Amino acid sequence: MITFSVNGKQVNFDGDTTMPLLWYLREELKFIGTKFGCGIGSCGACTVHIGQQAIRSCSLTMAELDGQNITTIEGLAKEDEELHPVQQAWIDFDVPQCGYCQAGQIMAITNFLKDNPAPTDEDIDEGITNLCRCGTYTRMRKAIHHAAALMAKKGA
Repeated sequence: MITFSVNGKQVNFDGDTTMPLLWYLREELKFIGTKFGCGIGSCGACTVHIGQQAIRSCSLTMAELDGQNITTIEGLAKEDEELHPVQQAWIDFDVPQCGYCQAGQIMAITNFLKDNPAPTDEDIDEGITNLCRCGTYTRMRKAIHHAAALMAKKGA
């Protein structure tokens, strides 16, 4: 039996250990904010946090999860609290066009901003490797700078 937590709740799994985490999140737990994009970890639509790292859940098997703490987009803002600053910046700057990749973008960027609290445009271009087929990168960059300022203001 594999035991781990998702968004703060303990989960026990005794199924196919080769199943990608992405499918377990979407099909079993019904956390559909995490999206399937490419299936090979290239696009980032499936990004979640494992511990303090942004990980692409399509390429992580259930066998690798014992004892891990997983956060999905649904768990990023804690219950009864305001949105995470990145989520708020996404709204403030109307970032999404189709929106499909945005949950993965937000998860990658919240992790990125922990290590880069005041990123330059070059830092953002280098550090964010998730793909957006609609090309909302200009709005994303503005929102990332805004989120960084919000986080600095809150001391987050």
